[in-house]
Amino acid sequence: MIAAADSRAALPFSAAADGVRVAVRLSPRARRNRVEGLADEAGGGVALKVAVTAVPEGGKANAALIELLAKEWRVPKSSVSVVRGATDRHKTLLVAGTPVALMQQLENWWRKQSGSES
Repeated sequence: MIAAADSRAALPFSAAADGVRVAVRLSPRARRNRVEGLADEAGGGVALKVAVTAVPEGGKANAALIELLAKEWRVPKSSVSVVRGATDRHKTLLVAGTPVALMQQLENWWRKQSGSES
């Protein structure tokens, strides 16, 4: 189980016109692929902390990130893309689709992962 954040805390998901943007802090070269929880960002927001075993060369870590999160969120890999931070640990992903439905899906996923499901 992932360490639960305060239920009132902000989540790393924000609705956009073409889907949902997700703030991510990626740790490549990890022991295993997994979502580790939430991390506070310098700008005051939060990011989804994700670790992948892939190296940060030639887009391998980004591809592993997309594969892991698409599987976790049960969305097609083709609907997830890196829109900012392709060569940085701090990334913004776009999950393409209907914003309202995706926000509900991702928030429900987070509640289940963090153990704060009612």
